[in-house]
Amino acid sequence: MSIRGELFTTQVLLDNRSYFFNVKENRAGDVFLQIVESKKGDGADFDRHQISIFAEDMQKVLAGLDDSLKFIEKERKERAKRRAEIKAAKEAKYALGGGSDKKVYRKKGEEKKDDGIKRTGKVIHIKSKKED
Repeated sequence: MSIRGELFTTQVLLDNRSYFFNVKENRAGDVFLQIVESKKGDGADFDRHQISIFAEDMQKVLAGLDDSLKFIEKERKERAKRRAEIKAAKEAKYALGGGSDKKVYRKKGEEKKDDGIKRTGKVIHIKSKKED
């Protein structure tokens, strides 16, 4: 055991943060997990936050973490399903020839019809009176 009571340490490096998982033992012989988050602050300083979880509470904390991860995964799947349903509904609504409300004025190769709308590039001008 080292001077600071560390039994085991591992580090997880991310883009802008580091997480340290330290298993330590205090003077009374109690073993605990210390989780430290370190992120770059202003200048050369680092912001550090830590929590300590004692061995007797570890199973409860892990159960809570597991429940949270299950919820996140369930929500992710539900959102992906909703996005797929919305995309399928849009595709069905705007499919060519599907009886949709989307207006297709003229397809390439069709002859021009006079419907009272003058189309010039990106701007559409609507004539107030149709000339016969």
